[in-house]
Amino acid sequence: MKIATKLATVAVTLTLATAAQAENPMVGGAAMFENKNIVENAVNSADHTTLVAAVQAAGLVETLQSPGPFTVFAPVNDAFAALPEGTVDTLLKPENKNMLVKVLTAHVVAGDWSTAEIARRARASSDGFYHFKAVSGDALSAQVKGKNLYIYDENGNAGRVTIADVDQSNGVIHVVNAVLVPK
Repeated sequence: MKIATKLATVAVTLTLATAAQAENPMVGGAAMFENKNIVENAVNSADHTTLVAAVQAAGLVETLQSPGPFTVFAPVNDAFAALPEGTVDTLLKPENKNMLVKVLTAHVVAGDWSTAEIARRARASSDGFYHFKAVSGDALSAQVKGKNLYIYDENGNAGRVTIADVDQSNGVIHVVNAVLVPK
């Protein structure tokens, strides 16, 4: 009887663990776990190696591992590659750390914001945009077009949310297909 009870306990535990993992989307070919923080999950995404290198170079690892909560609009590698040639290399130089911090923190918002809440606020606004501030102090705006949510930087460049609501222990990540560039 004890073996049957232990097997049942293991089966329930595995089912719950699988269900919890299934709630969070895969990002960059890796499972994202709600009990891990933003950095612990991001380092496993093959689509975010440039972002992770930039966060490390900017000295923001400890901040993004803190309790937060944070909402991160996480650009994929292709978004960084689409910047003008040499931009990423220039930003990663030690003498440009302040500029790199500014660019990266323009992708971070205080709080745990779901795409549903951001979209609701955009739809409810008089101009169709939800206007909010990034941790950098830069203005961001969100707009819903069809079934897609777009995040705009101060220059009017938009990143489409391609993977939404990737829950973390200290916030949420929304994968975007563009780098948001502060003024």
